[in-house]
Amino acid sequence: MKWISLCLLVAIMADAKAAKIAVIDSGLDYKHEMIVPNLWTNANEIEDRRDNDGNGYQDDVHGWNFAEQNGNIIDYKYLGTFSPDCKKYFDIQGKYFLGQATESEITWMREKVKEPAFIAEMGKFGNFIHGTHVAGITIRDSKNEAMGIKLIPTEVKPFFEGLATSAKSNNVDRWELLQKAFDALAVQQMTLLTDIARFADYHKADVANGSFGTGFKQAKMITDIAYRVIFFKKPEQADSDKAAKMFIQALINAGQKFVAAAPNTLFVFAAGNDGMSNDEFGTSPANIKADNVITVGATYKNEFFAPFSNFGTKMVDIAAPGMLIDSAIPGNDYLKVSGTSQASPFVANVAAKIKDANPKLTPSEIKKILLGTVDAKGFLKEKVTTSGIVNSERAVVAAEMSKSLDLTTAIKKANVQVRDAEVSKDGNLVPSAVVPMPLFPMFK
Repeated sequence: MKWISLCLLVAIMADAKAAKIAVIDSGLDYKHEMIVPNLWTNANEIEDRRDNDGNGYQDDVHGWNFAEQNGNIIDYKYLGTFSPDCKKYFDIQGKYFLGQATESEITWMREKVKEPAFIAEMGKFGNFIHGTHVAGITIRDSKNEAMGIKLIPTEVKPFFEGLATSAKSNNVDRWELLQKAFDALAVQQMTLLTDIARFADYHKADVANGSFGTGFKQAKMITDIAYRVIFFKKPEQADSDKAAKMFIQALINAGQKFVAAAPNTLFVFAAGNDGMSNDEFGTSPANIKADNVITVGATYKNEFFAPFSNFGTKMVDIAAPGMLIDSAIPGNDYLKVSGTSQASPFVANVAAKIKDANPKLTPSEIKKILLGTVDAKGFLKEKVTTSGIVNSERAVVAAEMSKSLDLTTAIKKANVQVRDAEVSKDGNLVPSAVVPMPLFPMFK
């Protein structure tokens, strides 16, 4: 068997041109030492309170804040405001996932998650660091450029309170009313995401990472409220599940316009952290099916499927490392975090490298390379469509070969020439071409 040489890999990377990754998240620290070298900058815009490039977004120098509609993609006022317990939680959580946490550490976690003040602080801390952590993964060991897009979920409670008047009528089909409410809310949420997709499309983002979404458990928090407003009672389990599935499907249906608004961008979505089947229960936007969409589940290195990761042989395409992933957080700091939120940008990183290797590749072709060059793993057979974990170097080699070969042949040759990745002592996947030389899951 002939192995691809290190020289060829170096030649591939040397010829690479930076691909843009739109990091649709909670904003990113554009001053972070890890982010700065790979920070996307709008060459046609300067920070002068004017819309220099005429795209409707004033001062979109490094991205755009769709939450507050301005160019501030991070709020630095939160730096230094969090207690050490936030980082301690993630440190112990990592040990817990590996069965290495002590009884006293587990007890500490169990007690902390009972404290409303701590949960509130963790929510703010998580939102503050999440986008920067994800961005760090998208650009690691690459020339990829990270574009910051800040997104905050739509407030839903006032919307559902407005349903009470309609629900008082005795001549109304309450399930039909509920469906209309879900459809309207889904359109409202996806309209914002469609604006984001158009922004990414305008700036020619090659890849967009989406480590966000509404899973079955999160949907139930919303739909149970709506059910009580319309039916004037708490839902039974069956009705609660039915309503949640209705809402997720409404989001998925409306989400088609979202991904269609950027046809030249590959959207990479996190599968979700509920440990549930997306085939059965669904998650949005992870369950959106399109040629320019790929959904990612999480593993620990290449050893086992993450216990918190959502799965589905129909709805989750591929797996990637998503446990104890060390990456940037605001303030030139670093933290190991777990989640499909960390697995998704791992794949986005590789997708951008594929685009670098062959800029002519379309999103659907990049997706085909990613899915066709995985390392097959037995423990992923019932978890993801490909039964495999992403192989970065094999995918890049296939992209390079596709310059002179048809895509199917290029993938076949890359699969022969590049061996499966191994794991280094520090836990990272070793580039297979040079061998041999983890929304956050909460503790339960």
